[in-house]
Amino acid sequence: MPVAEWTANGSIEGVYAANGLGVGQTRAGKDFLKGTLSDKTGRAPMRMWSVDEKKAASLGSDGFVWVKGKTSVYQGEMQVVLDRIEPAEPNAEDLAQLLPTSNKDVDRMFQDVLGLLATLENPAMKCLRDRFLEDQKLMGAFCEAPAAKVMHHAWLGGLLEHTLDLMTAGDRLVGLYPGLNRDLVLMGLFVHDLGKVEELTWKQGFGYTDAGNLIGHLVGGMSMLDAKIAACADPRLKEEIGDAAVPVPEKAAMVLRHIVISHHGQPDFGAAKIPSTPEALFVSMLDNLDAKMAMTMQAVERDRGNTGFTDRLWALDTRMLREDPLH
Repeated sequence: MPVAEWTANGSIEGVYAANGLGVGQTRAGKDFLKGTLSDKTGRAPMRMWSVDEKKAASLGSDGFVWVKGKTSVYQGEMQVVLDRIEPAEPNAEDLAQLLPTSNKDVDRMFQDVLGLLATLENPAMKCLRDRFLEDQKLMGAFCEAPAAKVMHHAWLGGLLEHTLDLMTAGDRLVGLYPGLNRDLVLMGLFVHDLGKVEELTWKQGFGYTDAGNLIGHLVGGMSMLDAKIAACADPRLKEEIGDAAVPVPEKAAMVLRHIVISHHGQPDFGAAKIPSTPEALFVSMLDNLDAKMAMTMQAVERDRGNTGFTDRLWALDTRMLREDPLH
């Protein structure tokens, strides 16, 4: 039964995606299993009041599980209490139902990204833009990939959605800060997370590639950027497209590299450098805002009329009030 169709005091049985599985303790000191179950229609917290460490270890923290249990409403939120849980290997048909997908039109979002990129004015930025856009394999993956395994925009099309949201916000806000270079901001927002197409895998569930585990999307993204910068300076490109082949000035190339490796803001959050140009700081702050708001709004799910508080969101270190107090 799809998560969106769960009703209170019902029974469920089947394969779901599981995230954040771990052992908690009741006030009486008894171990229990906690986490989240989800499919493409939604997600809900789960509990299993009797579990041993061996069983918990066999499940891992994230993956696919077969479960059997009963639904209930707790503090205004649908949850499920399990009787049984086992690791599962979903088939292709299962995966189509389990992997969450953006509820926005992918083709429309990509056209909107192209529309914003079309407003670039600097010839070198236009040349760099075109080197990315002509890479059909990269752009295809950009439109499919999630933005994360679990955290924000963790759904098919999530990377595209996150990037478009940032570029739209950047386009609207950049004029508030005279002196910011709009072309560098928009190009930086476009490329900042492109390395995730090599960091993440999404064909058989969401996970990390070897490159993701060993290199990551900041360093991988900078390597990807360097390849396109080099293409702009390739003499053969001048023969192909004439005056539209414009090398990227070295200082601008350095600032774009810096945006990619600094957009996580702080070393504790994975940044290789602290943002040290106005454009890099602007990109980093917008990225942080969009990621945290996406996590927050997904957790509160106000469109479902939830009340009370969410479970603690560990990335934000707090619980969120669900209802809109003026609605």
